[in-house]
Amino acid sequence: MPAMLPLIMTTDPVAALEAEAARDPENPTHYRALAEAYRAKGEAAEAMAAELAAAALESRAPLALFNIATACYQAGQRRQAKRWYELALRLDPELVGAHRNLAAILEAEGSLAEAQKHRDAAYRRQSIFVEPATVAEKQRVLILAAAGLGNVPIEALLPLATTTRITWFADYAGAGDADRLPPHDVVFNAAGDPDKTQPLLPEVQRFLLRQRAPLLNPPEKVARTQRQLLPQLLAGIADLDVPPVVRIEREALRDPRSAEAIGFPLILRPTGAHGGQGVRLVQSTEELAAADLGEADACYLTAYRDYRSPDRYFRKYRVIFIDREPYAYHLAISQHWLVHYFSADMLHPSWKRAEEERFLADPAHALGAKAWATIDAIGRRLDLDFAGIDFSLDGERRVLVFEANATMAVHLRDSPENFPYKHQHVPQIFAAFAAMLARRIGG
Repeated sequence: MPAMLPLIMTTDPVAALEAEAARDPENPTHYRALAEAYRAKGEAAEAMAAELAAAALESRAPLALFNIATACYQAGQRRQAKRWYELALRLDPELVGAHRNLAAILEAEGSLAEAQKHRDAAYRRQSIFVEPATVAEKQRVLILAAAGLGNVPIEALLPLATTTRITWFADYAGAGDADRLPPHDVVFNAAGDPDKTQPLLPEVQRFLLRQRAPLLNPPEKVARTQRQLLPQLLAGIADLDVPPVVRIEREALRDPRSAEAIGFPLILRPTGAHGGQGVRLVQSTEELAAADLGEADACYLTAYRDYRSPDRYFRKYRVIFIDREPYAYHLAISQHWLVHYFSADMLHPSWKRAEEERFLADPAHALGAKAWATIDAIGRRLDLDFAGIDFSLDGERRVLVFEANATMAVHLRDSPENFPYKHQHVPQIFAAFAAMLARRIGG
């Protein structure tokens, strides 16, 4: 019988050192060792972050840790950013920026209660933030925002190079906050999710009643875009299908009558959900009763429509409204009913991009004159200065609405090599917004 070979135990040195750091997080020695272990694995960025964290801990410098975390956050490395923000807060529990960004990371993970704790810690200390224009100031914009997700994405609309951005987190407005606001040329209500912005606090209501600057996206008009109100808001527009929607509180989900007004199949969406988080197709009363809403206290139930095209693909179009005028933004084509641009794999096959390019170049021709007239009517009915709509076309070429509100993301981060047509057409949206802003300020 051959001799037994000895059992060799292998341990990942990084994992062992990470465990040590978790047990004793403020000891810089662990991070020095981690830096060496990461370097040995060829992970230079991780090694540098651990080395900088060790130096920050040795000098008890929470802002240095905050900067490490923010660099990771901006690079899309949320796990690493979360770790360094938490460590920065161990040194300085009152570091507002760390609380703000950590809340955003936790909310994206679905840890809503924990995110709320950090939002409270940040915005109860400070609710007004000023970012001066970095190159040449053209306008000073007061942005009314809600803490957390659900705001109009402003980065591309209000570039910091030419815009001084004064952000007031209106859901944390305190007495006297309005009197401390810096001078501004226009007010842009970026709190676009009605689930998170109603009702307005008295300080904000008083401010809006007495302030004289132009106001974009008045809160009362944004409130009308709540999902269960949208069918009524858009009623009467020709060639349109807005599936019925009801809002259900968590405790009512187990009531077999909760979906009577909708029927099955239906789409369940937790309130406050963005990017498809928690959204699912429900086929029966039993499945609905067992649904997990995560930490949300309510959900929307929407009648499902099978909107597959004859080629068996699902198409989701997005149009952005600037001052009520429609601009084609993107087309996502997927084999799954829950279509998102980031998961649709628009690179393969190449005909998807060719079809999207035709939509952006001439949306009225791509959709048909009848459907484009319907989109135009929707923009005027929404009556918002900035908004968007996600939709498809049904078998009769009617517009099938998924959602229409002010929280639609619009950016130009797509590769110019793979999506050259976007870099030709999408800037028209930013130019239209800048022109509207100039008109309002000038008027």
